[in-house]
Amino acid sequence: MKLAAVQYRPPKGRPDRARAELSRLAEVAARGADLVVLPEMATTGYVWPDADALRPHAEPADGPTFAALAPVARRHACWIVAGYPEADGDRLYNAALLIGPRGDLVASYRKVYLYELDRAWATPGEERLAIRAEPFGVLAPGICMDLNDDGFVAHLFDAGATVAAFCTNWVDEDEPIHGYWRWRLGGWPGWFVAADTWGEEGDTRFRGESAILAPGGVVVAAAPRRGNAVLRVDTEALDGR
Repeated sequence: MKLAAVQYRPPKGRPDRARAELSRLAEVAARGADLVVLPEMATTGYVWPDADALRPHAEPADGPTFAALAPVARRHACWIVAGYPEADGDRLYNAALLIGPRGDLVASYRKVYLYELDRAWATPGEERLAIRAEPFGVLAPGICMDLNDDGFVAHLFDAGATVAAFCTNWVDEDEPIHGYWRWRLGGWPGWFVAADTWGEEGDTRFRGESAILAPGGVVVAAAPRRGNAVLRVDTEALDGR
């Protein structure tokens, strides 16, 4: 199994440019990969004062972000999980696309446990997901604050998830994050693929340090605190060490 995470800082409120850049980064990450994870709200930036400000940049699940990333998934026969703002009628969701290896739209996961900045514009999701995803078993998406919900961690165990695709815009509070993620996972015996953003939006600073954690929470790949980056891990090669 080959896993990849993309660390990326989108240009604020410029989704067309973000999609082009994300497609290029995903193309690099997807070479030989089974799964590529992109950050939370990867097309727009994260901090919005209200739904009206974000609405012009939101889109349906089968919208332009799906159209940009589906060919990458199909070309490399890999799964792609990418955060974006989903518009469904009058409601907006902090969501993640799940694109299958044939370039098909498998699902749009809506963040269940909202952070305070989400509440300015987002409707909470109502359903956690776990999807059979060959060749790696059961794929469970999560978005940022979800990890602080005991229900999400219980879901990973109950669903028998083998991989968690974690799209995040983790706020930097000057505390180490990998150990915290490991602690929150509570001994869950799966692979945790965390794709983060970095830099600042107004007064909010994001941590970077995207990472791939092996079962037991061992960090096997990590990005720096600043800068776009692509992480790739071959789990079979690690098993053979």
